[in-house]
Amino acid sequence: MDSKHIYLRFLNLIHALDGSANAPAMDLDAKKLLEVIAVRHASEKPLTVTDAMALSAIASPATIHRKLDQLRELGMIDTVFEGKNRRTKYLVPTPMAHDYFKQLGNVMKQALVEA
Repeated sequence: MDSKHIYLRFLNLIHALDGSANAPAMDLDAKKLLEVIAVRHASEKPLTVTDAMALSAIASPATIHRKLDQLRELGMIDTVFEGKNRRTKYLVPTPMAHDYFKQLGNVMKQALVEA
């Protein structure tokens, strides 16, 4: 199977995952923001709230603020402080977000295995 068909199968499996009862109810902007937060956290360069507000490629600052609140309410992200600096809040994925990414990884494996 060629790469295009593998990718389309992957998208189909993701849509099935998103439609399941235990999938978090996130729109595309919230998912993109969660992905950026997770990638930055994984690369040990955690995103600050201020950094997130400047992600104009995702959405306006007001929309990003709403999406951060949505992700917090869903239990997908948390804010933490480092050291004694209590002014800078860093955005980190929660265990629930890690489980979500694990499910996505399993879907990716499934798309490749069934190719």
